[in-house]
Amino acid sequence: MPLLWPLIMSRGQEIYFAHTSFKWNNLASKNAGVTVIVVGVEKSPARQRQLFSEGENGLLSVRNVQYINSYLVAGSNVVVEPIRKAIGEQADMVKGNQPSDGGHLCLSRQERDALVKASPGSEHFIKKYLGAADYIRGNDRYCLWIEDKDAREANSIAEICERLKLVAEMRLNAVAPTTRPAAKWPHKFIQIQGIAKEYSILFPRICSERREYLPVGVLDSGCILSDQAFALYDAPIWNLALGSSRLHLVWIATVCGKLKTDFRYSNTLGWNTFPVPKLTQQNKVDLTRCAENILMAREAHFPATIADLYDLENMPNDLRRAHDENDEALERIYIGRRFRNDTERLEKLFELYTKMAAAQPTTNKKGRTAA
Repeated sequence: MPLLWPLIMSRGQEIYFAHTSFKWNNLASKNAGVTVIVVGVEKSPARQRQLFSEGENGLLSVRNVQYINSYLVAGSNVVVEPIRKAIGEQADMVKGNQPSDGGHLCLSRQERDALVKASPGSEHFIKKYLGAADYIRGNDRYCLWIEDKDAREANSIAEICERLKLVAEMRLNAVAPTTRPAAKWPHKFIQIQGIAKEYSILFPRICSERREYLPVGVLDSGCILSDQAFALYDAPIWNLALGSSRLHLVWIATVCGKLKTDFRYSNTLGWNTFPVPKLTQQNKVDLTRCAENILMAREAHFPATIADLYDLENMPNDLRRAHDENDEALERIYIGRRFRNDTERLEKLFELYTKMAAAQPTTNKKGRTAA
């Protein structure tokens, strides 16, 4: 998007009609299930722009609008670019921790149990280890988490020592030259972005589009997040209310792109650019209550997994109600009432983003030093 549309617009081309995304099915025996958009572009069109979309009832609707931007939203053209720091009050988000270990620092439940049985002292060096898919599906995974000061003690355990030797060998022979120096400290992940003192708020990097909300979760300090997730460490819990909202889902679905038909999340493009108005202390109290209600509704259905709870057709009523109340509280902050539909949500978000982005220092763009 940041490459294609600026080139088109620089040549004086504008969108004069568009049909927003829809599923295209054919009669082939192996239906690909392609998602399609249709866009008409011409130089300085004099005609009124037309924006086609499928309504909630499945019927085609058309709107005459003044402009259509490159995200197929009514409004002046704008290209959302990755930035280092959030344009709103939301907390800093980082990618999870990357082991680059050849799989030797990571353990299944069976491997973890076998290691603890063989060497009871090893339990001290094992933590729960989750990425997005593990969290959503309720999978148990573990990792060796060894601080520098404990490396000698960990190496005295034969099973751990053998694993660390394999990590060192893998890193030493890695194709990437930046990985090889890490062979000198095989007891640690190659990239440690952060760990929580109290809790982490997890955002999945990849998740199914067949959910009404992004499955954001809270994990305790004993859990290490993998690089298949993003994290807010010890951030105010009202940040979960932002990430769990319908507003945030339609924003990231529009600006972040997809992997096949799954949402592909980005901290610099999806979270940092999400336009959040100035929040009062009462706003934060209200959103904190909404976030807690979402978490309690999930807990009421233990041991159901996130995949179970957020199934499009089987979402529990109390959880849906908690999300609906969260949407109500957040959307009233934006416009004093509920939005009528996702089209209205996007138009307001782009309007607000344009104003907030214009006030940002140029050094906030990705690849440069953030102010």
